[in-house]
Amino acid sequence: MPATNGSEPQRGLRPPEVSAAPGDLRIRNTVIETHGLVQVYGDQRALDGIDLSVPEGSIMGVIGPSGCGKSTLVRALTGMERPTEGTVTVFGKDPAIATSRMRSRFGYMPQMPTLFPNLSASANLSFIASLYGVPWRGRRQRLRRMLDLVELTPHRRKQVSELSGGMQRRLTLAATLVHEPELLFLDEPTAGVDPVLRERFWTHFRELRDEGRTIVVPTQYVNEAVSCDTVAVMARGRLIAVQPPDRLAPLAFGGVPVLLRLRSAWFGTGDLRRLAATAGIHSASGHDEGLLVVLDERNADLVALRAAVEGMGADVEDVVLLEPTYDEIFVRLIERLAPTEVGA
Repeated sequence: MPATNGSEPQRGLRPPEVSAAPGDLRIRNTVIETHGLVQVYGDQRALDGIDLSVPEGSIMGVIGPSGCGKSTLVRALTGMERPTEGTVTVFGKDPAIATSRMRSRFGYMPQMPTLFPNLSASANLSFIASLYGVPWRGRRQRLRRMLDLVELTPHRRKQVSELSGGMQRRLTLAATLVHEPELLFLDEPTAGVDPVLRERFWTHFRELRDEGRTIVVPTQYVNEAVSCDTVAVMARGRLIAVQPPDRLAPLAFGGVPVLLRLRSAWFGTGDLRRLAATAGIHSASGHDEGLLVVLDERNADLVALRAAVEGMGADVEDVVLLEPTYDEIFVRLIERLAPTEVGA
């Protein structure tokens, strides 16, 4: 949020429409828009034709293997780098030529902390707040809230040079949030953070989202996808999927994955081919617990599937929808949509 004198209305910060659930993005304004975004370094194509739209009041997770272009994308979105080709607009303007007033609407947390080592944690926050014009009135309370959020209140008087790397990262997050920006770019915000504090951070991110703020989160923790409204999966500088979290599994598997637990061994290669040729079935393969069958989403009839398999002579104990982890989903997405990608 830009600095105010206490009487200027806060731009762009409004509660989500009453009729919309947090994940309903259809009626939101667009904050970020890219078309044909390309970034080339020598003979390396770090970004390769990125088309992306990020709605207001949403959390966009960006997930991909190391070196896939996540950080390069963030640098382009914040205006730190001009793209080789294509266009970027943030709040309707090119971020590379943004005014200081427009930039005050951003908050950017880089991967590496950028703090003053000889100042205390509290002094760092206070200095950064002053750069953004946060008024003295209420500043102390805001600093206290930020230090509490990142669990650094007991260490507020320590110099940054005395803080561990993880503590410095948490302080960097507090510094990013201190001026209450409308748009947040948080590059790996929970790297090196314990699971309890990580969940606390995400709870706060969702609260900010519900206030109408927009958050872009490149992350190495694939399971954090569940906390996002939309997930952009990257590989080799390209977007291979942009979907809500609950749509990633069907995309990764090419349909609805179903597990059939068998009471005894039954299938061979010929049986799998016959099953895969059945109407409404995309594929069939062996699984540690029996059979993994991928159904067409329009014909995901588990009763009919069980009958078909038993009709082929199998003794079926149970049929359940498979609930893959996000790590499994991510690997399958890369294998299916970017098969030559090198793993993270």
